[in-house]
Amino acid sequence: MKHTERAELLGLSFDAVTMETAVARCLAFCRAPRASHTVITANASHLCMMRHNPELAQSCQAAHLIVADGMSVVWALRASGQPAPERVAGVDLMARLLAAAGEHRLRVYFLGATREVVTALVEMSCARHPGIEIAGFRDGYFRHDRHLAIVEEIRASGAHMLFVGMPSPFKETWCERHRQRLEVPVIIGVGGSFDVLAGFVRRAPRWAQTIGLEWFWRLLMEPRKLWKRYLTTNSKFVWLAGREIVVRRLVRPPALQGYQ
Repeated sequence: MKHTERAELLGLSFDAVTMETAVARCLAFCRAPRASHTVITANASHLCMMRHNPELAQSCQAAHLIVADGMSVVWALRASGQPAPERVAGVDLMARLLAAAGEHRLRVYFLGATREVVTALVEMSCARHPGIEIAGFRDGYFRHDRHLAIVEEIRASGAHMLFVGMPSPFKETWCERHRQRLEVPVIIGVGGSFDVLAGFVRRAPRWAQTIGLEWFWRLLMEPRKLWKRYLTTNSKFVWLAGREIVVRRLVRPPALQGYQ
């Protein structure tokens, strides 16, 4: 395997990869002897929550592929003198992986959102990607005593990719807690991507994504739900990342090396 650069921010080591490379890595996981691999699309919220949630931090750090989902993270990495080729958003990575699954006739499992949303997502996936194979799906509303039964159901499905459309930190910790038992080559938490791809939530225009204002678009769509979260998270991230940028610019440690 060839070397790829890595970069660290607020205790999390990122793979400095493009979207194309991230998709290729996931397909390589699917072609290799069957073993579970977790993929983390980390944004500013993840980095802030990790500081107060040890299990989330451990789950993120244990991932086999960690990409920067959020222009604020990309900018912070670049400002600290580290490599960050581009933003690899979870919803875009999921869309690319679904297309690849259709092309290579891979089996996918969807876990999360409401029954209405996940059913619409299955219908959309089959319509857009005729070669895709749906290994199974279910909504994200289940009791704690159903967790192991759901894990067994997913394992028995023979899925190549598991998409978990549930909130953080639950999706990251749940995926890592059950990773080995799941035996799914690519396990990726994608948050609200189910709603976006199924057409229930309108995504921000491309220009807003490019200049790092997708969070502001979402705030306009759901102000009562998101204003407090974004106010506190964004302020905390700016302070924490800014402090680390200054330290790294003064010390300039070498970039971490990983493998592709």
